[in-house]
Amino acid sequence: MKSGKHPDKALTAMKVRQVSEPGRYADGNGLYLVVDESGAKRWLLRVVVQGKRKDIGLGGLSLVSLAEARERALDYRKLARSGGDPLAAKRAASKIVPTFKVAAETVHAEHKSVWKNGKHNKQWIDTLKQYAFPTIGEVRVDRIDTPDILKILAPIWLTKAETARRVRQRIGTVMDWAKAAGHRVGDNPIDGVARGLPKQPAKDQHHKALPYAAVPQFLTELNATHSGEIAKLSFEFLILTATRTSETLEAIWDEFDLETALWTIPAERMKAKREHRIPLCERCLEILGNAKELSTGSRFVFPGRSLKKPQSNMVFLKIIKTMKAKTTAHGFRSSFRDWASEATAFPREIAEMALAHTIENKVEAAYRRGDLLEKRREMMGEWSNYVTSSNPKN
Repeated sequence: MKSGKHPDKALTAMKVRQVSEPGRYADGNGLYLVVDESGAKRWLLRVVVQGKRKDIGLGGLSLVSLAEARERALDYRKLARSGGDPLAAKRAASKIVPTFKVAAETVHAEHKSVWKNGKHNKQWIDTLKQYAFPTIGEVRVDRIDTPDILKILAPIWLTKAETARRVRQRIGTVMDWAKAAGHRVGDNPIDGVARGLPKQPAKDQHHKALPYAAVPQFLTELNATHSGEIAKLSFEFLILTATRTSETLEAIWDEFDLETALWTIPAERMKAKREHRIPLCERCLEILGNAKELSTGSRFVFPGRSLKKPQSNMVFLKIIKTMKAKTTAHGFRSSFRDWASEATAFPREIAEMALAHTIENKVEAAYRRGDLLEKRREMMGEWSNYVTSSNPKN
């Protein structure tokens, strides 16, 4: 750019927008518009700092206008003239302590790739948006203390006990991140909050479950409901395989070998993070055949309304509510376990293996290399015969 010796505000907004040839374009007083070979445009301030000439980037044109660049340049020149260091000031400004909202969103973004469960991923940030953000969302993380957390948890501690525990845990995770990132010092404010909260009622550790003798009647009534065909098939499949809700609903066709009647759930979909093989009885194969016709090309065995997604995990809850049954979907695993223990002669370890439970005895676990597949195939066949029989023997 051709200009005088000491240009002053030589650039215009139009010139800044139109210039495209790579190079430096002086505005005056050490401020330049730099056009890179790629066409990207950015601001640069050349200034003498404590006797040494330094170049300070002021940001890209897409974020910093001409007027803003001049204002920042003026501030840095004043600081340099007074003996200060604009670069140090810039670095300090970049380490501004974030608000709780910004910190929570940062933690959530960093963990997205680790959390495989999409529902958990969404719930994690949604609970903080609903319960924490209104109180501390705009508060800097270095200024949050235990009384602030107490204000969030106290109103829901007894009325929404499980939710309150999750909110407490998630706030704690955010505050741990803030300390690790250097944004706060001292203890996590979540640590002392329990002293200000009443004791919650004892948590029921067991899922509601039907007696195993009631499962055949449940299946009969399930098939008589007006629920969608895919929903009914998937529920029966869950019962016959004694699997967890997510294991059934998120099943994809690639996991099945219909010729060997085998379903292999990969480790990343299992609670214990170990691959789990499930032998399929004849009724399960029939269900899969029916599901194949209804799924019309979906990769999911039991797709929802959108063939690109599985059914919602609320589908079984809605059916149970409609049937007014005193159970949960997970409870059928307990029904199966009770049946295996009380109504059959199958050894305990076979039933535990069918449920993909971790072997707690470390010595036994070390020697148990197989998964007792063929013995489990016999047991699951008998379970299918039992629950699909109109007159089961209790």
